[in-house]
Amino acid sequence: MTVRTRFAPSPTGFMHVGNLRTALYAWLWAKKNDGVFMLRIEDTDQARFVEGAEAVVYKTLRTAGLTWDEGPDVGGDYGPYVQSERKDMYLPYAKQLVDMGRAYYCFCTKEELDERRAAVEAEGGTFKYDKHCLAIPKEEAERRIAAGESYVIRLNVPTEGKADFDDAIFGHIEVDCSELDDMILIKADGMPTYNFANVIDDHTMGVTHVMRGMEYLSSTPKYNLLYDAYGWEKPVYVHLTTIMRDATHKLSKRDGDATFEDLVNAGFLPEAIVNYLALVGWNPGDEREFFTLPELVEAFSLEGLSKSPAIFDHGKLRWMNAEYIRRLSPEEYIRRVSPYLDEAGAGNMDKAILARILQPRTEVLTDVREMVGFLAHMNEDYGFDLFTNKKSKTNPEVCRDILTDVIPQLEALESWDETTLHDFLMNYAAEHGLKNGTLLWPVRIAMSGQAVTPGGAIEIAALLGRDEALRRLKLGLEKLS
Repeated sequence: MTVRTRFAPSPTGFMHVGNLRTALYAWLWAKKNDGVFMLRIEDTDQARFVEGAEAVVYKTLRTAGLTWDEGPDVGGDYGPYVQSERKDMYLPYAKQLVDMGRAYYCFCTKEELDERRAAVEAEGGTFKYDKHCLAIPKEEAERRIAAGESYVIRLNVPTEGKADFDDAIFGHIEVDCSELDDMILIKADGMPTYNFANVIDDHTMGVTHVMRGMEYLSSTPKYNLLYDAYGWEKPVYVHLTTIMRDATHKLSKRDGDATFEDLVNAGFLPEAIVNYLALVGWNPGDEREFFTLPELVEAFSLEGLSKSPAIFDHGKLRWMNAEYIRRLSPEEYIRRVSPYLDEAGAGNMDKAILARILQPRTEVLTDVREMVGFLAHMNEDYGFDLFTNKKSKTNPEVCRDILTDVIPQLEALESWDETTLHDFLMNYAAEHGLKNGTLLWPVRIAMSGQAVTPGGAIEIAALLGRDEALRRLKLGLEKLS
């Protein structure tokens, strides 16, 4: 048997990290078993449809490295891979159930249902559909449909017995059929409900393993009633635990929690996010924390999936991201941060120096905007007190004397590069009996206008270039004078 998994998102405009983790686990299981990973767009709920949302799904999965073997844009033998394009296939399957006595036409209006629901709830009960239309003869139902009366098709859930299934994580689960509602299969607009289309699609597309969030645990017994009614083989169910913001709150876009796209835009590396997400609800069985996608495929197992909700720790993700950034080559690091360097106005400066001073200090890529902002746009109204530093034994008077003497000599340098600047300043300190820090402090403060910088005086001077570095040094001297 070829393992076939699917990721079936609704096009709502963003990709929650919980959705991405579901896709990741389905992808890993397919690849682990030399199987097929399929992308299916479930857009039957037109009220939630967001224009352009499919493109978000494609972009997110590709950015995460989760390419699909079959899907709307790549084709396959089980298409179409967009539910709305499969619309014509669902009604015949529902009518087949009607013919078998496993489903029935329902003509109850929304107003009638609301009235009955209110009556039940007024007595403290929980409303479920009361099979009001089950007794309507099939001929009468078909006559009413032919006359244009609005209807839905409902599943005829047995009033006795058990509905059960086995889950790879939670084991055997069963509920009394008497507790289940006669769920709608085909809505009044002719579109299938999510639950019905899900079952028909999974079967007709040959899905062998259904991975989805544990919020679908309560629906699965009804899914299995459909499989039983048709006499179809059931897939392996793998219901994944919820990702939590903390011990009591689920992650939610509605509450401002970040989507995958938000995290990428905030400067997290896609590969770091994917690595971290894999560990939110799955344990590899050893102490490893860093995995490439191929390494995740090799290590992944259903046995390692947790039964307990997992907390999404932004601090841990940030730490992991910083480790990923440090492991990049300097060239790759510069490629990743170039957009942010350009935004900060430092994109044309020496890349080798920038990589050397920024990479060890970068936790997320967007950090560089703030770190290098002073290079392009210095705050020239910085405080006079910055020139005082007890550690380097400097004060405004000492700094004034140093800058007065060193600026003309810097102006006289024949070349302006890191090596020349280093040799000159180190020799100057030695010849004048100064500690390196005592000399470099006023030079750095005058060129940066801030107490903390990612690089020292020599790197900053080389990055700024002769003209701008000297202009800032003279401005600093003016403040001190």
